[in-house]
Amino acid sequence: MTPLARSGRICRVAAVLVPAAIALAACTKKTPPAPPPPEAGYVVVKAETVALMVSLPGRTSAFETSDVRPQVSGLIKARQFTEGTIVRRGQTLYQIDPSLYRAAVNQAQANLQSAQANSESAVAKAQRYKPLAAMQAVAQQDYVDAAALAKQAVASVAQNRAALDTAKINLGYTTVPAPITGRIGRSLFTTGALVTSNQTEPLAQIQRLDPIYVDIQQSSADLLALRQELGKGGVVPSAATVRLALEDGTIFPLSGTLQFAEAVVDPATGAVTLRARFPNPQGLLLPGMYVRAKLSQATTNDGILVPQAAVTRDPQGQASVMLVGPDNKAVSRNVVTAQTVGGNWLVTSGLKPGDKVISEGLGKVKPGQPIHAVPAGSPPAAPSKDAEKRAEKADKHSARGG
Repeated sequence: MTPLARSGRICRVAAVLVPAAIALAACTKKTPPAPPPPEAGYVVVKAETVALMVSLPGRTSAFETSDVRPQVSGLIKARQFTEGTIVRRGQTLYQIDPSLYRAAVNQAQANLQSAQANSESAVAKAQRYKPLAAMQAVAQQDYVDAAALAKQAVASVAQNRAALDTAKINLGYTTVPAPITGRIGRSLFTTGALVTSNQTEPLAQIQRLDPIYVDIQQSSADLLALRQELGKGGVVPSAATVRLALEDGTIFPLSGTLQFAEAVVDPATGAVTLRARFPNPQGLLLPGMYVRAKLSQATTNDGILVPQAAVTRDPQGQASVMLVGPDNKAVSRNVVTAQTVGGNWLVTSGLKPGDKVISEGLGKVKPGQPIHAVPAGSPPAAPSKDAEKRAEKADKHSARGG
C-alpha cells in the first residue's frame, strides 16, 4: 500500500472514531445531584411571664412648692440668702423694719402692767367689802358694785395680755423665715422695697426637688382597656416601678414608683394623670421638664415572645412568621403582635407553645420548601464532599473559559 493510500485510510478511521468518542463521553457523563435544602435556624416558642410595658409622656413638678410672703407691712431692711441656693426650713430670708412693731410691744406691755395694777386694787376692795356687807356695815349694793369692778379689772388684764401676745407675734413676723427646705429662686423684692401683708406677689419661691414628681398622661381609652383585661383575669397588676427617658434620649439612672392615678379624665385631652415619685439627689430633674415614662401596668403569664427578625409584614401590614412544618418544610402563618419587648415581639394570636419559628436564613426559605432546620445560633454546617466536588469543577470550568 502506497503511503498516500495509507494516509487516506488513517484519516477515514479518525473521522469515524472522534464522533464515537464524543458520543461515548456524553453517555457516560453523570447527572449532577440536586442542591441540598437551605439551612434555617429556628427558636421554640414557649409561654412565659411578660411585663406589658408602656411609654407615656410626662412632665416633672416640684415635690413641694411654697411662696415666701410677708405677714406684716414695712420696708425690707436686709435680704439674708443667696438666690438659687438651698435654704432650710426656719432660716431667715428677709428682715423687715421692726421699729413700729417693737414700739407696739412696749405699749402693750405698759397697758398690761396698768391693767394688772387696777385689777389688784379692785380685787382687794371687793374682798374688803364682802365681810362688811355680811355684817351690814356697808350697803349690799356697794359690795356688788365692787365685785363687778374686780371682775372687769381681771378681764382687762386678760385683754391686755392678748394684745401683748399679738404685738409680739407681729414683731416676730418682721423676720421672714423659709417655710420649707428647698431651692429658692430669684428674689422679686430688693432691700428698701415696701411690702404689705396682703400683697399678691410673693417675695420669692422655694421648691423642694428631692424627691420630685412626674405627672404622666395616659389616654382614658388605654386605661379602660387595661382595666377590662385585669377584670378578665388574663393579666395581673404589675409592680409600680417607673423609668424615665429624658429630653435628650438618655435614661435617668434612678427608678421611681407610681403613687396614684387621678379619678377624673381631662375633657380637653381625654387623658388621665398618673403621678410617679422619683429620687433626685443630684438635682438633675427640674420642674417643667418633658420626659417619657416607661412602666409596666400589668403582667401576662402566658405571653409568647418571638425575635423581631422572625416577623415580616406584607404591604397591608399583616404580620407573619415562617414555621418548621411537617417533613421539615417551611410553613407560613399569620400572627398578631401587641408590642415589642426588648428585641422580641409579643405575639397574642397565631402561635402556641412548642412551635418552631424560623428566625435565621429567612431570605433563602419559601413556603412549602424543604429546609434543613437547626436551632438558632448553631454553627454553619460543613459542606459535603459532593458540594466540594461541584465547587471544584465549577472553578476548573471557569478557569478554562467555559
